[in-house]
Amino acid sequence: MTEALVVAEEASAVPSEMTASDRALVPKAGPRRQRGSEKRSEPLSIVHPKPSGRKITLGRLAIVVTITAWLLYLVTTVVRQLADNPNAGFRFQVEAVSYVLVVTFLTFSALMYLLARQGALYRFRDHARVPRGELDRHFVDYKEGITVLVPSYAEEVQVVRGTLWSAALQEFPDLKVVLLLDDPPHPKDPQAAEKLDATRALAGEISQALSIPAARVNTALADFRCRDTSAGVVPAAEVDAVIAEYEYAAGWLEEMAEAEAVDDHVDEFFVDLVLMGLARELRLVLLALEAARAQSTGPERQRVEELYLRLTWIFNVKTEYFERKAYASLSHEANKAMNLNAYISLMGGRWQRQVTDGNVVLRRRAADDPGSADDLDTPDTTYLLTLDADSLLLRDYCLRLVYYLESAGNERVAVAQTPYSSFRGAPTRIERIAGASTDIQHILHQGMTYYGATFWVGANAVIRKVALEDIVEVETVGGFEVRTYIQDRTVIEDTESSVDLGTHGWTLSNYPERLSYSATPPDFGSLVVQRRRWANGGLLILPKLWNQVRKRRQRRETILFRELLLRVNYMSSIAWASFGLLFLLAYPYDSRLLSPLVLVAALPYFLAMGSDLRDCGHRFSDIFRIYGFNLVLLPVNLAGVLKSLQQAFTGDKIPFVRTPKVKDRTAAPALYVIVPYLIVFFSVFTLWRDAVVSNWGNVAFAALNATLAAFAIQAYIGVKNSLVDISLGAINWLYIKPRVPRAVVSPVVPKTAEEVDWQALLYHGDRRLNRDLRGGSDRRRRVAQR
Repeated sequence: MTEALVVAEEASAVPSEMTASDRALVPKAGPRRQRGSEKRSEPLSIVHPKPSGRKITLGRLAIVVTITAWLLYLVTTVVRQLADNPNAGFRFQVEAVSYVLVVTFLTFSALMYLLARQGALYRFRDHARVPRGELDRHFVDYKEGITVLVPSYAEEVQVVRGTLWSAALQEFPDLKVVLLLDDPPHPKDPQAAEKLDATRALAGEISQALSIPAARVNTALADFRCRDTSAGVVPAAEVDAVIAEYEYAAGWLEEMAEAEAVDDHVDEFFVDLVLMGLARELRLVLLALEAARAQSTGPERQRVEELYLRLTWIFNVKTEYFERKAYASLSHEANKAMNLNAYISLMGGRWQRQVTDGNVVLRRRAADDPGSADDLDTPDTTYLLTLDADSLLLRDYCLRLVYYLESAGNERVAVAQTPYSSFRGAPTRIERIAGASTDIQHILHQGMTYYGATFWVGANAVIRKVALEDIVEVETVGGFEVRTYIQDRTVIEDTESSVDLGTHGWTLSNYPERLSYSATPPDFGSLVVQRRRWANGGLLILPKLWNQVRKRRQRRETILFRELLLRVNYMSSIAWASFGLLFLLAYPYDSRLLSPLVLVAALPYFLAMGSDLRDCGHRFSDIFRIYGFNLVLLPVNLAGVLKSLQQAFTGDKIPFVRTPKVKDRTAAPALYVIVPYLIVFFSVFTLWRDAVVSNWGNVAFAALNATLAAFAIQAYIGVKNSLVDISLGAINWLYIKPRVPRAVVSPVVPKTAEEVDWQALLYHGDRRLNRDLRGGSDRRRRVAQR
């Protein structure tokens, strides 16, 4: 179904004297702040607070209670009912088996939540932050580089701008930021062309803005190295000199922050945490240096050089953009994975641009060939950082994660990341509650690392390029070599690549700090696109997991059973939880199968989640809002699971659909709007039906579902928006585009020698593929064969 964009509010007026680039940078008005939205805009601390011994003990108790209650339910309810009623009938036996399966799978998912959460508590308790001085010392003579890859498709210019700046201001000795534009390179729509030109210009604008402070701090470092080289404490004049440079750098960042337009909570985060956060860090160094000067002392020469180097790391960066669709020799598969793969396959080479038949192809230059100035030069780097175009990084993300990868014992860690957190201050209720679930996932991913069950979360990650070379698959398509590092077989490419890396002996790790943030869909329509994609593909990857386990056992690696349980749950829980909840909603199970022990088994999960939500700055009562949220997303999750099954049977790749990242509301497909209403109506019907037969357990469950689903519809979809989306769906279904008759064109067009495109003929050969000979007469075939 075609997804329509519904304008929520008119765009702000744009002065006529602004340039086209400036107009493209002006964001449209965002959604109005709703009642029940998030008032808090301050993010959580970078370092997680250390959990108390009581919290850890209660976490263990929750696991024990969940397992015990489930076992007691099996023995005291199911087994007893089957034993006491041997003639209960086939229907009751089928109901008992199916109900036990549903309860077991749901309890298993709850248990995996508690287990992952417990691992996170252990990691937060044991984590010690690396001091800043150790980072400076490690990178003082550093020679390796990192390339930041930012895949982008039809993004808002302001969104991409913030992401690029957060990457460009990373403190790292050798940093290159590449914006991978996946838009059609020559759009016919004037607005799309204007927006694309403004996005292309971002790389140059950032380089130009940073060139002035970069030149100053580079000169300051060179002057310092030319002065006295004696070791020991530097004189007061040197302290004054480095203070002046830090004062300038902090002031430059503060001036930029002051000039920024703040239109929403993401802009506020960018100014306060990215720009001003870095400025505050530099002000902290100033405070230390001024205290040293007041005490008539100072740091040693080596430390002063490290301080100068830090400023050069901040402002020295190479920025550029790359468009794979401008080259016929690269894959044009419409997904993020192949956008990344296209550029990674070029790294480490110098490529000659050749124009043939109106298309540009890239051919590798020989190592001893000097080439030309028009060549595409893509230097290789030891590390890659993949960063979604709607994500922001805090200042020392690269430093800390690369330091972690190069620490003893981490030589086989292929991917290090900080699972992203949500931006605070969400103006809509659905963005707030989706952000709350994102913050919960951040905790669970940290715990999965404790048990060796880490999955790559694709919004941001630092990757060893040599690890990608281990899992690359090479094929020839149309005469050109296509290298696939990150698999695009499913739409959750990061999950599949995690399994591939494990098969080749690599591991992954989540760094236990909050250093990355990513946007949450602000409306139901865009959330549908995201969650449907997330629900698709996990089942398809399971066979790869079994292959990984087999190969790891052949290498004599220890594989813990809890790692397998966590991995299977991560890839499959959406499937069984969705179908299980559907069965509980739709089927009137016998009241004899109900027991308070089922509630006891689930209670630790809800209490633990409520505690985690409160620790993340949300409300304990959000557990009920998240339950209703999951009810309205039930058809979305089921659709994603069914798409996986469809791909498994047909072998057809599911198209990658990007999450809309626009200021306006995205209309949801009518089916996903109608089904939540059906859930409410059917729950009310179930309540009445079970009340008649005094099945009070099902009455309570139906009443809970009806109430929370109705609240979720009103809060997260909206009655008015529901009517609009259903109407749009009906119009799209009824509207039939008129068929334009295709003109019959003769496949053979006579041309004179002067008109023949000889270059295309030499390059492509016979592109007719004998189509002109299939239905022709014998005379035509004979003429063609002369």
